[in-house]
Amino acid sequence: MICPKCKHTESQVVDSRDAQEGVRRRRECLGCRFRYTTYERIENPTIVVTKKDGSKERFNSEKVRKGVATACKNRPVSDIQIDDVVSEVEHLVYFSGREEITSHEIGDYVRACLQKLDEVAYVRFVSVYQAFSDIDEFTKTINTLS
Repeated sequence: MICPKCKHTESQVVDSRDAQEGVRRRRECLGCRFRYTTYERIENPTIVVTKKDGSKERFNSEKVRKGVATACKNRPVSDIQIDDVVSEVEHLVYFSGREEITSHEIGDYVRACLQKLDEVAYVRFVSVYQAFSDIDEFTKTINTLS
């Protein structure tokens, strides 16, 4: 590591702790004794999402978060629960072992998580995600919850 203060190239790890996204390390520069913190995390692979229209884009968990938050608006669902859903979907996407995934598959992951979390949020999400053509399709989906 290069010291941010004096640019010396050698440092000593003073303390290491598990952090939410990896490992947090306190370091001390062997040149000037300045202490600083570094974070070590696993780099997620690049996943390409194939959309309904055939276009492709990089997986973006913020889009998942926005869709889940919209479905959960005015529901008794906390931000932590929304984060948990996003984390679960990210895990399923990144650890699928594939470099490409369809938006339909991501929607299925979100749908499954929301069904366990909140039925109203689930119905809201499914109503947009499945783009019902008539009320009968919508009614069938609601009836599957009972």
